[in-house]
Amino acid sequence: ELLDLMQTGNLVPEVAFLNASLIPDAFPVLAAAYKALLSKGRETLTTRTLHSELVYNYSGSKHITESLKRCGISDSCTYILAACFDASANEIKAIQDIVKGNEINLEELAGRANQCQILKIAAVAALCVQYEADFRPNMTIVVKALQPLLNANKPAGTDAQA
Repeated sequence: ELLDLMQTGNLVPEVAFLNASLIPDAFPVLAAAYKALLSKGRETLTTRTLHSELVYNYSGSKHITESLKRCGISDSCTYILAACFDASANEIKAIQDIVKGNEINLEELAGRANQCQILKIAAVAALCVQYEADFRPNMTIVVKALQPLLNANKPAGTDAQA
């Protein structure tokens, strides 16, 4: 339902939904949010909205679609983090109403994060930024390495973070 609302542009209020199983701590999300705000202030957003820019920045990829698939939510995603810039009390309530699940504290992110999946994505990313271009994998290899991670269901936890 959340994914449908996002894809049709009917999500009110505007909010970023991230796959929380890939978030070991709130700090990287705050860094991505800061970068998104800087881009908006400079009128240099790479994506269409501030909230999609947050997801894009969190992923670390330069490919928008892959970023949103990898770090955003999917049909199989059962553990999410909702982030909204400058949300009013009414907007927070509206987000809580559309997210079906149990709210948890941000301190629980580390214990619920899928460390294995995070390490696999980090390893592929590290290969892609090697100093010598000849040692970097081509995109076909990267896609093949990441595809199983995009399709994998999160095994632990079925709660939502709002």
